[in-house]
Amino acid sequence: MRRLIIPVLFLALFASCLGYKELPVEYDYSYNGRFKKYRTFDLMEQANAYFDSTMYNPIIESSILTRMRFLGYRQTDRKPNLLISYKIFYDSLNFKGYEQPEIEQWVDRPSLTNEYDKKDISMTTGTLLIQLYDRKQEKLIWNGYATSLYGPIEYQNRRQLRNAVISILDKYRFFADGYMTPVVEEEDL
Repeated sequence: MRRLIIPVLFLALFASCLGYKELPVEYDYSYNGRFKKYRTFDLMEQANAYFDSTMYNPIIESSILTRMRFLGYRQTDRKPNLLISYKIFYDSLNFKGYEQPEIEQWVDRPSLTNEYDKKDISMTTGTLLIQLYDRKQEKLIWNGYATSLYGPIEYQNRRQLRNAVISILDKYRFFADGYMTPVVEEEDL
């Protein structure tokens, strides 16, 4: 019986990975972002969002909350550092983005460049856009957008929605300020 457990567990793990298909993702960011200084967040409430399915989706919200908590951010409605919004675009669209260094490279060496080189991005049918705003600066600091090159994202499909959110927020790789800092006990001093 024990010999059967390990192959079964391996097969279950492998099967769960098959359900995740990373979507093509683009992102851009503001050079004003203080990406290593944020600790808290909240979802932005949209006026009439509950009547507009492109701006309110409980599966997307749940996936965003899970990912941000994984990164150590604390959700609060009292002056959060980051406000997060999202929107679903069912039709194709052209989007203005920027050609920039990878965000981690820029954060580690902000002298790389501070120029925004615009680029046009053509989105196919079914695009999810997630935006992060710095509440204190009142500025958009990060955009992430996913679209499927192989056909539209089915927004009624839980798995595809979660995959889209995961694919986008995998590009935002910053843990909350202080989250990964080791705790020093007095007896360690």
